[in-house]
Parts: sequence; C-alpha cells; structure tokens
Amino acid sequence: MNEDIWLLIGVACIWTALAIGYALAPWGDMIGYARVWGFGAALFFAIAAVVWRAARS
Repeated sequence: MNEDIWLLIGVACIWTALAIGYALAPWGDMIGYARVWGFGAALFFAIAAVVWRAARS
C-alpha cells in the first residue's frame, strides 16, 4: 500500500506542475485549464491522504 501512496502523490505533483504551467502561460485563455489541473491535483492529494489513513489504521 505504501507504493500506492507514493504513486498518488507523484501524480498529484505532476498535476500541480501542469496547473502552475498553465497559470503562468504567456498566451491567453489558459487559466481555465489551470483550474482543472489544480482541482485534479487537489483530488489526488485527498485520495492519497485517505489511502495513507487507511494504511495507518
């Protein structure tokens, strides 16, 4: 189960990097994509937290 947690955190970090990239993109109309990637990153961090709590107990 430990590998699952690290995989989820890795995916969340990549999604966070994509959200930051889209938010800082020099061309217009990318902020909507940044919100989508940011929400996905938050979702993966939340799932990782749930899996971590389940593995701890």
